[in-house]
Amino acid sequence: MRYYPVFLKVEGRPVLVVGGGEVGARKVETLLRSGARVGVVSPELSPWLEERVREGTVELVGGHYDETQLLGRFLVIAATDDGDLNSRIASDAERRNLLCNVVDVPREGNFIVPALVRRGALTLAISTDGQSPALARRIREELEERYGEEYGDLLHLLRAVRARLLSTSKDSQANKGRFEQLVHSPLLDLVRRRDREGVERMLREVLGEGYSLEDLEISW
Repeated sequence: MRYYPVFLKVEGRPVLVVGGGEVGARKVETLLRSGARVGVVSPELSPWLEERVREGTVELVGGHYDETQLLGRFLVIAATDDGDLNSRIASDAERRNLLCNVVDVPREGNFIVPALVRRGALTLAISTDGQSPALARRIREELEERYGEEYGDLLHLLRAVRARLLSTSKDSQANKGRFEQLVHSPLLDLVRRRDREGVERMLREVLGEGYSLEDLEISW
């Protein structure tokens, strides 16, 4: 099976995770970071999930799965250790035209979750079409070493630069050239070293005055 790569907006959308163990907890954590409204079904919860339920971040929908719990959901993740139950959840979701992921058994659902590397707003996703999670994990680890936290800091800076430049200049071609120049400049190394003076000097060379880190509200 070939999968269509996509980044899905789940912010504010109701999703269901069936399974309250460590695997389910990892899925819930990722969904919460993406802004989803998460409900969980499980007779037992991991300590982390219990805390999320107590604080009201996660809704405990029930102790045991029932198809009616899918009503109004945007997507569902089957993360139990019961293969038959996971298959049933996938079948129920399919009848309702819901997005469904079955953990560790990609063919049962209609989408898979890639291995992720996150650096601030930068997300790198790795997929092997479900054929080898171990290889995806190895590649993820390699990317984690290659792309450090400085990439998230650089993206934060470039976002602030882009917002200011687009508010002051309507010359799209000139703006595109400036953005390309910054991306291919030594800016990344300067950010990695937290060289504020060097960063501001580079911004002035490419953009002119008015792009100090203080003006851009960059605090590092």
